[in-house]
Amino acid sequence: MKNIFFVFMVVLLSGSTAFSQIHRMERRDTSMTSRTYNLNPVVVTGSGHHQRLKSTATPVRVLSSQEISEQGISTLDGALTRMMPQVSMAPNSMGSQLRLNGLGNKYILILINGQKLSGDISNNVDLNRINMARVKRIEVLDGAASSLYGSDAIAGVINIITDQPTQDLVSVTSDTRVSGHGVLTESVTLDVYKNGFGSYTSFSHDQADSYRNNDLEYVKGSDTETQPSIAPLFTGYRSNILGQKFTYAPDQHLALNAGVDYSYKITDRPNTATVPEGSPTGTTAPTGGTDYEMRYKGFRWNVGGIYKFTAKNSLQADFVTDRFRYGKEYDVETKTNHVGDYVQSKKQRMMEGRLKAILGLTSNSTTIVGGDWRRDNLMATSGNIDQHVYSLAAYAQHEMKFLKDFTATLGLRLTHHETFDQHLTPKATLMYAPGNFRFRATYSAGFRAPGLDELYYHYFSVNRGKAQISFGNQDLKPEKSHYVALNAEYRNEVIAVSATGYINRINDMVVKQNVEVDDDSRRMLMAEFPEMTQDQADKMVSYALYQNSDKGDVKGVQVNASANVFQGFNLSANYVYTYARTKSGEEWTVLERSIRHAATIAANYHHSWGRYGLTVNVNGRLQSKTYYTGSYENAPGFGVWNLNTTHALDVVKWAYLEPSVGVDNVFDKVDRRIDSSTRKYALYSPGRMLVVGLKVKFK
Repeated sequence: MKNIFFVFMVVLLSGSTAFSQIHRMERRDTSMTSRTYNLNPVVVTGSGHHQRLKSTATPVRVLSSQEISEQGISTLDGALTRMMPQVSMAPNSMGSQLRLNGLGNKYILILINGQKLSGDISNNVDLNRINMARVKRIEVLDGAASSLYGSDAIAGVINIITDQPTQDLVSVTSDTRVSGHGVLTESVTLDVYKNGFGSYTSFSHDQADSYRNNDLEYVKGSDTETQPSIAPLFTGYRSNILGQKFTYAPDQHLALNAGVDYSYKITDRPNTATVPEGSPTGTTAPTGGTDYEMRYKGFRWNVGGIYKFTAKNSLQADFVTDRFRYGKEYDVETKTNHVGDYVQSKKQRMMEGRLKAILGLTSNSTTIVGGDWRRDNLMATSGNIDQHVYSLAAYAQHEMKFLKDFTATLGLRLTHHETFDQHLTPKATLMYAPGNFRFRATYSAGFRAPGLDELYYHYFSVNRGKAQISFGNQDLKPEKSHYVALNAEYRNEVIAVSATGYINRINDMVVKQNVEVDDDSRRMLMAEFPEMTQDQADKMVSYALYQNSDKGDVKGVQVNASANVFQGFNLSANYVYTYARTKSGEEWTVLERSIRHAATIAANYHHSWGRYGLTVNVNGRLQSKTYYTGSYENAPGFGVWNLNTTHALDVVKWAYLEPSVGVDNVFDKVDRRIDSSTRKYALYSPGRMLVVGLKVKFK
């Protein structure tokens, strides 16, 4: 960890040393080869209305499409983990296990243009449904945000803002990126805008091969005896997304939109292995293969509009329907299934309608009032579950400037949940803003209703010959949180430095707890799941039951710095300290997969020579060990550095090329520990890889 602190302090000192020589940077070249970093962009997530980043009373982190592209990133999980140290990811066949400030995916609200992305796999939202070709920026709001956004926003909000050009044009863009282990991302977009009408079509393909970094695993119960295994450390997949959006703005007051997205993903895991004919006696087949792939499909459509009475008064309405399902598609002949058979595991549907008014009642205030309606449906094959629940909410928020440099925000949301009745979630912020300094204090309450799977799950599956059983619990209580944060910031056109300390306390956390199996419970389980064999029942040690633990407690510090050190050179560094734990009874335990120290660092240089522009980006992520609970050992810390170069060519007025070449994991950092039943991982990289890309735009 000394290395993390050392590098971070070097970056900060470099920015301070250069501060005396940096000057305001303005774009003088309007060609696509020019670059500049905007340290004060427009954001919407923190306050619910558009305002400059330095003016928002709630701190928000912003990842721009330019920064994402210059780091050679083509996926959402790559953007979040490379650029935000408070985010971690663990990829597997059941979806990327996303964590923000120590809290898991179910506490993180994922939005696309402010609309909830639904459909999850074991409480993990399928991030492959997000088309990065359309991302304009990613806004990340830390901490409880239930007063504006309702349930699930206890850890924070990740809002993906998409880009729809609004100048008369017809443009086609293709962006391709290839690297090792079968990694390929390809996106194509067609944009048409004329006389207020816009049509935006996109297609993206993403694929990667499965891999593991060690071909051996320890035999269960042994620390010395090993056997070959093909169980992937990283699960390969193929994913496609097709999207279409229409907009129409007949005048400066009215803007309408409608869109549809279809997503498809299937895993690509090694098949169950068999012993080849003619093998020596005693030869055993490698373990870890599977008889089926996991297949996921999503279909989402939305309509909406905004009417602006004046520049500060508007009315917004939108409606979205999101369907998601997944199951098993067999690619190995079994006793009960043929190759190509599909067995659905889970089907979800979410419908949500929203109405919001943004009002400038006085010259120094902004008032937001609104209401939401939402209905969730869950169908699960295992246990014959078919359940639904609805919620209604009304909220109000008033932001007001007073005295000379003070801004206060007060918000309140009343949620009526079909199962858990009414809940109030208030929010209060205070910002003192003398000159380029900002001092902020925030309190917000969070609320999360247990999901339908946590209430009603009745799940049985077999993995590697072992039965896995999970039960829901209809006696669960909703989770509630209290988030307090203090923030200090200095920001101008050339440098931005901020520090935040926070406490997030959660009551009645819903966790999966293991219940030991005895003879009586074994008979109960066999009666509940007749498909379970006697041998599988005899081998069962425990089953999972959703329960409320006493509380969760997350404390942390974040430090962020970014500077335009000199013309064309930008330096940024981010560090977080997170102490996350949970209490059940009288015992405190570390929160699963939490990380104490993490940092991300990036240096970016750009220069243009006429119609050619060169960008060189070096970025790294450093983190300490990852904590695991129970019998699992902790995963060691690591530092991974990446290099990416892009070469922008304004060939002619109507064509633009941007080839790129880079190296991921420059120093070939790999976790090659032998797999075991008590071992988990934090670093999933297969090692050093060459990355090549080409972006082509016709305009």
